[in-house]
Amino acid sequence: MNSYAKLFGLGEPLGIDLPWEAGGNIPNEEWKFKNFGENWYVGNSYHFSIGQGFVTATPLQMASATATIANGGKFFVPQLVDRIKKPDGNEEILKTKIVSENFVSEKSIEITREGMRETVTSDSGSGHSLRDLAVESAGKTGTAQFGNEDKTHSWYISFAPYDNPEIAMAVLVEGGGDGHSFATPATKDIYKWYFEEYKKQE
Repeated sequence: MNSYAKLFGLGEPLGIDLPWEAGGNIPNEEWKFKNFGENWYVGNSYHFSIGQGFVTATPLQMASATATIANGGKFFVPQLVDRIKKPDGNEEILKTKIVSENFVSEKSIEITREGMRETVTSDSGSGHSLRDLAVESAGKTGTAQFGNEDKTHSWYISFAPYDNPEIAMAVLVEGGGDGHSFATPATKDIYKWYFEEYKKQE
């Protein structure tokens, strides 16, 4: 799990063109012993597998990992700027950089995509409120504990359209509770704006 998490860009800065990017944390046996003086137990692996315990990640990392799943397995360096206009009027076009690709099988990517789609299509799916959007989407809710007062952050990662993705994102509502309660409705509003208003202006 540790190796694959890092292949998707978790546990270290992604290299976006902004300063002070956080790296998050992907723990292992050595890290736990160094920081807590304790061995790694099977329960730590269970917590790791659902993104809990000692795992920390930034919204940017989760959006990037979601984009990698959406596009079939290409991990790009995220960037805000695609060109730089110089004082003399010339422009420098910044090329998109691929960190890695083909590091996970097409079958695994497809199974993951199908599972994320069922989050929306299933009656019991935590993203079923997105079913009536104009485009088909896929996603996954998350509920991340923080502090010592049983508080949780509300997460929802997603991409759309499902068959030919052009947008992937991570929505985090700090202290928002369950993922489906706050992050999912916020995601729905963003998609409605993007596909029903912004895209029509292009």
